Amino acid sequence: MKLRYSLSDILRGVLIYSIGDTIASILLSEFSLARMLGMMLIGGTVYAFEIPNYFRWIDTKTAGMTGFRGSLSRAGLAILYFNPLWITRHLLFIQILQGSWSSINLNLLRLGFYSFIVNVPVAFTANYVIQNRVPLKWRFFSSAVFSSLMAVYYALSQTIF
Repeated sequence: MKLRYSLSDILRGVLIYSIGDTIASILLSEFSLARMLGMMLIGGTVYAFEIPNYFRWIDTKTAGMTGFRGSLSRAGLAILYFNPLWITRHLLFIQILQGSWSSINLNLLRLGFYSFIVNVPVAFTANYVIQNRVPLKWRFFSSAVFSSLMAVYYALSQTIF
């Protein structure tokens, strides 16, 4: 499978991930320009490269699967990507962008795990719809919008858990 990295994915990643995280940072009274710019950079590089390519890989791996089995497989593979380690990495990015070096510890992994476990029903449902009802061309956009909503949840999870 040939990897792709497109300008449209970059722009979507820059805008959508930074908007979601900015809302979360404002709600938590943690807004900073550095964090917003950093999240724009991460959204336009890391997330804009990884996520669309992973979704294309899902399509490749499940191409022969039809019906309910194929639908569940696509949603399950998406959930495997957005796992506790992905959430932990996202929380790590936030701590780095805020300069909160003392908050970078194994507690982030615990937060990622609890955030994931509590969120599974919502994330599975959203990823089921994204993977099975949204055309591949729009999956990164749809996933980014959902993830930006989840960014609020992930940021609040530091307070909740």
